[in-house]
Amino acid sequence: MTLRVVVADDQVLVRTGFRMIIDAREDLEVIGEASDGQEAVRLTRAARPDVVLMDVRMPVLDGIEATRRIVDCGSPARVLVLTTWDLDAHVVAALRAGASGFLLKDIRPAELVDAIRLTARGDALLAPSVTRRVLDRFLRTAPDLPPPAGLEGLTGREREVLVLIGQALSNAEIAGRLGLSEATVKNHVTAVLRKLGLRDRVQAVVAAYDHGLVRPRHP
Repeated sequence: MTLRVVVADDQVLVRTGFRMIIDAREDLEVIGEASDGQEAVRLTRAARPDVVLMDVRMPVLDGIEATRRIVDCGSPARVLVLTTWDLDAHVVAALRAGASGFLLKDIRPAELVDAIRLTARGDALLAPSVTRRVLDRFLRTAPDLPPPAGLEGLTGREREVLVLIGQALSNAEIAGRLGLSEATVKNHVTAVLRKLGLRDRVQAVVAAYDHGLVRPRHP
């Protein structure tokens, strides 16, 4: 199956570069380009891509608000935010808006392609240079919210898996921690997302922080 991608960036050279990298792969295809956030929202609604590569700083409508509107309209597209700015505020805002991942633009071509594939299948994706710092920021600023609907319906094992997802562990790492196979962990992750009504793994991470299921590390 070919993954359909929309590229949203206000710089023509950036869009052209991403298109060349993506279209060179047999399983990926750029189906449209947008030069601002408003156009990205319109194009996503019309073309129904699998993944949107979204720049943060764009005219008319920035990438964060564009991401929020795409998610709010019920689009199944996963939004992968890319930026030259390694700033916590952008990462936090992007994830809260519903982005499925965040990467810096200095990523290598092969890594970009892998990121698109991972995002399309619902895996959490954050640039390694910002992952732990951003998670700690979420933990420090998590609001006092009631448990998400469906939390009481999780089994003990599913709740354990949710906590470990919130700590940014991969399926392989969770499997090692709990003494399970990766296939079993994947089934638990799927069950957690379904029971909590979450789009993807990143939303599970945010939910774990927002509802205090994961606590800040002490210095």
